[in-house]
Amino acid sequence: MAASATAARPLAGAAAVPLPLPARPRTARVALLPLTPVPGQRLALGRAGQERLPARGRSVRCLAALSPEMRATLDKVVGSSKVVLFMKGTKDFPQCGFSHTVVQILRSLDVPFDTLDVLANEALRQGLKEYSSWPTFPQLYIDGEFFGGCDITVEAYKSGELQETLEKAMCS
Repeated sequence: MAASATAARPLAGAAAVPLPLPARPRTARVALLPLTPVPGQRLALGRAGQERLPARGRSVRCLAALSPEMRATLDKVVGSSKVVLFMKGTKDFPQCGFSHTVVQILRSLDVPFDTLDVLANEALRQGLKEYSSWPTFPQLYIDGEFFGGCDITVEAYKSGELQETLEKAMCS
């Protein structure tokens, strides 16, 4: 232990020389929006009538079009059950607090529901964002229609709207 303590100290009178860092692969950077306006693009007006460029990187949305095959698959899955929850993890082992909250609400209402784990399939996760025009998970579908995410589900539960919607779906 004493030997390692002395070895860690620089030698007396020796100048400190920085050691080269190992070469790291650099990831390519992709511009989300142009730095200059595109010809014909309208600019938003800022305060006092000043023009400003569109915001860079505030919100990134998947711009890839949803394939017809993915749309057909999602239509089939959403229509396969009265209540479908696309979530992170499973109903027995949620991988995020928001998904866990929606699962607990549905369980408290004693509603049968199916779940799909969006973490298991990147194409499914990206396709659902486009399919529902909703960027986050969980996503709750009732009777084939997108109902909402966690916040909307919690508010609807508190107001009684969720229970009413589920009753109608179960009776149809």
